[in-house]
Amino acid sequence: MADVLILTHIDYCPPAHLAQVMQARGCSFDVLRVDLGELHGYDLERPKAVAVMGGPMSVNDPLPWIADEVAALQRFIARDIPIIGHCLGGQLLARALGAAVQRMPYTEAGWQIIERRAQSAGSPWLAHLPESFSIFQWHGDTFALPDGAQPLLSSRWCDNQAFAWGDKVLALQGHPEMTEELVELWLDDWAHLLDASQPSQQSVAEMREGLNEKVRLLNQVAEGFYAHWLELAGL
Repeated sequence: MADVLILTHIDYCPPAHLAQVMQARGCSFDVLRVDLGELHGYDLERPKAVAVMGGPMSVNDPLPWIADEVAALQRFIARDIPIIGHCLGGQLLARALGAAVQRMPYTEAGWQIIERRAQSAGSPWLAHLPESFSIFQWHGDTFALPDGAQPLLSSRWCDNQAFAWGDKVLALQGHPEMTEELVELWLDDWAHLLDASQPSQQSVAEMREGLNEKVRLLNQVAEGFYAHWLELAGL
């Protein structure tokens, strides 16, 4: 077993740039498909850090593996190890911490401007970030804030974009892990789910415009999150 555990839920929501960061640092990591039962039998006492990726499902869906993953996250939280959640992963962390996850009246999709919340002052998770920046979004659910959480980020369409809980848990609503290849894959395969007439969604053309530079800047956002997460784990 590796030092870092990455939990995934479908083949088109991989660790992407997170895996690239881990490989560049020479950090060992395991990638499990929770939806395929691969978490069963895994030693939850072994990982020094955990990342939870996204997926199209809701934490409120009647899927048998969701309760198992929430229970595993609660064990990791009790162990006080660094955990970072991406989109569905952030929602699963919110659920594990006792907060509600609910459907929004619209989908937030595309490159959206994220702003720091006033309560985020002093957060080491945001030390590398300006007051506002862009992040890739694709979600129709949103999490409430768990008791004791520190609100960090918001967008025009989703007030709770990120929270910290304690000093080792970060839940994100967006997708900092995206690469150019993954954005293109999503747009090739799933553009039919989008509705550019909705103001909360960008058109496919807007999402692709200047994609190389957008992803380059997004990688910098992601790498700041990942560097702090790994530092907390001593990796």
